[in-house]
Amino acid sequence: MIFAAVVVAGAAFSFSKNSAILSRSGTNITSGPTNYNPQDSLDIPGCPVKLGIDRTICLADAFKKQLTDAQVAQAQLPYSVVSAKRWSNLPQGMVRGNTNRVGLGFGSMNTEQIRYAKALIKSVAGSSADEGWDELQQLVNADDYLSANGGGKMYGAANYYIALLGTPAKTGTFEIQFGGHHLAFGNTYKDGVLVGATPSFRGVEPFTTFTWNGKSNQPIQQEQAALSAMLNGLTDDQLSKAKLGSVYGDIVTGPQNDNAFPATPSGISCSELSAKQKALVLKAIATYVGDVADADAITKKYTKELDKTYISFSGTTGMVTRNDYVRLDGPSLWLEYICQGGIIMKGTHPHSVWRDKKTDYGGNI
Repeated sequence: MIFAAVVVAGAAFSFSKNSAILSRSGTNITSGPTNYNPQDSLDIPGCPVKLGIDRTICLADAFKKQLTDAQVAQAQLPYSVVSAKRWSNLPQGMVRGNTNRVGLGFGSMNTEQIRYAKALIKSVAGSSADEGWDELQQLVNADDYLSANGGGKMYGAANYYIALLGTPAKTGTFEIQFGGHHLAFGNTYKDGVLVGATPSFRGVEPFTTFTWNGKSNQPIQQEQAALSAMLNGLTDDQLSKAKLGSVYGDIVTGPQNDNAFPATPSGISCSELSAKQKALVLKAIATYVGDVADADAITKKYTKELDKTYISFSGTTGMVTRNDYVRLDGPSLWLEYICQGGIIMKGTHPHSVWRDKKTDYGGNI
C-alpha cells in the first residue's frame, strides 16, 4: 500500500491506495473582500439567455461598449498566434519581454466594466460546481488571499487580464483570452464554432480549503482527487508499468513550451484497463474539459481515442507530495499535473496544464 501525508498551510492531507480523496484538518483561511466578488450579478440586459455563439458575441460587444476608446485599444487586438501564445503561470509583474500578457487588466477597470467582463468569461466557461466559471472565481480568490497574506501587490484580482484577439463574430477567427497568476484560459472560435480550448493552465496556492468573501474555496482539489483516484484504481502491476523513471519538478509543456510532447508515449495504455478503470480516466479528464461551456465534442473525441491514451506518473499516487507528477498522453489529449513546493505558503501547491496536440491555439500553431 502506498501511503503518505503532507502538511500544507496548516491543514493535514492524507491519502492511501484505497482512499484517493483528500482529508483535511485545521482552520480554514479567512480573509477580506475583493473587487472580483463572485456574488456580483452577471445578468446583462439585451443579450440572448441561451448559451452559444450569439450570446458570446453580444456579451463581447456589450463589454466593449462599457470601455473607453483607450481601453478598447488594449482589450481588442487583431488575432495572431503570437498574441495567443503570450500566456504564463507567473504573476504579471514577473513576466518579461514578449511573453508579457496582452489585453486589459482588471485593475484598470471600474466595477461595472468588470461585471461585463466577467459575464463574457462566464458565458464561455463551464457551469459545474468547482469547475469552469466557479473554478476560475476560486483561483482569483486564491490570488487575492496571497496578496493579503504575504504576496503583496504583485498578486490579486487586479493583475488578471482579458483580451479579445480578433473580433467576436460568426465569421473569421477570434479568441477570448483570460489569464493571470496560475490561470490561462483561451477559447478560440472559427466561423462561430469553438475550435480550440487549449492551452489551459491551472494552479493554485494555497492548496488547502480557504474562505474568501464568505465562500469556501478549494480549486484544483477536484482535479487532484480525480487523478489520484485514477492512479489508485490501477493494480500494483499496472502502477509499475505506469511508473516513470525520472523525477519531475514542473510540467513539460508550460508557457511557450509548445509542441514539447515526447515522440513516444510512456506508461500504460488505457487499452489494458477495465471498464471501471477507464471510467476513472474519463472522470479525471472531465475535471479539465469541464472548464469549457461547449465541451461535448471535445469529450467525445477524447473518449474515442481513450484506448490510444497512456497514463504515466512519478512520485506517489496521492498527487499532494512535492514532485508527485502524472500525465495523460493521447493522440490529441495531453494533460499534466505536478506538485511543487510553496512560494508564499508552506507545503505544496499544484501546477497543471491541459493541451490538445491538434487544436492548441485553435489548431493555428
